[in-house]
Amino acid sequence: MNSVMPLPKYHQIYLVLREQLHEGKFAQGLPGELALMQQFSVARVTVRRALSQLAQEGLISREPGRGTRSLLQRTAHASEAPPHKSQQAQLTGLLENLVSMGLRTSVKVLSVQRLASPHEVAMALQLEDGEWVQKAERVRYTKEGPLSHITTWVPERIARGFGRKELAQKPILMLLEESGVKVGRAQQSISAKLADAQMARHLDVAVGSALLAVHRLIYDADDKPIQWLHGLYRPDRYEYQMQLSRVGSIDAKVWVSKELSANFH
Repeated sequence: MNSVMPLPKYHQIYLVLREQLHEGKFAQGLPGELALMQQFSVARVTVRRALSQLAQEGLISREPGRGTRSLLQRTAHASEAPPHKSQQAQLTGLLENLVSMGLRTSVKVLSVQRLASPHEVAMALQLEDGEWVQKAERVRYTKEGPLSHITTWVPERIARGFGRKELAQKPILMLLEESGVKVGRAQQSISAKLADAQMARHLDVAVGSALLAVHRLIYDADDKPIQWLHGLYRPDRYEYQMQLSRVGSIDAKVWVSKELSANFH
């Protein structure tokens, strides 16, 4: 009988840090050994082994007294991929199906805050840098456990009518429509990402586990962006099926857990 041996802890940490380096997360330098020990709940020897492997591959430079720095130039994030690489779909029926799925799962709101939009968020939502947005982080659950970690950004002018209480009770697309927005189309990309220490705790997986990363930009009926979503999903509880016709229409289905599903047309 074949068995899969778990990756050594240092290699899991190495994989996560390598991915974050390629994303440009450590442009200002990597955290110190103590911070990494606390983040991953491991001994110093484990952190040093992971860093040593990164250094051997020429990804980082470790200098006594000066810390550890990245030797990589920042690469484009998945969410910054050119539009032609993303799937675009009309959202006929999407709201109703997402609401149905949302009402049959539970959600924990981790945080809701009003902040000045970072450059990347402003670009996606076609705002001026520093315009106010609502940032919300949630974890959605099925009866089997955590399904996804979702981060959404919505222009403040739209999000004024809902906050933590409302986000805990209703899917955000329903709240957007209740705020007077008519949902139009979506632009979406799906890729893979490794679970870092924080996401591993939220989704109850091992550090370094593969997750599905979904980036979805939703537009209103006037083709103005109204919501930017970053979602990380457990692949054992989430399946995305899609059929494409020759005329370009899209019929997609998302299976959540073993029982829940939502159709995207």
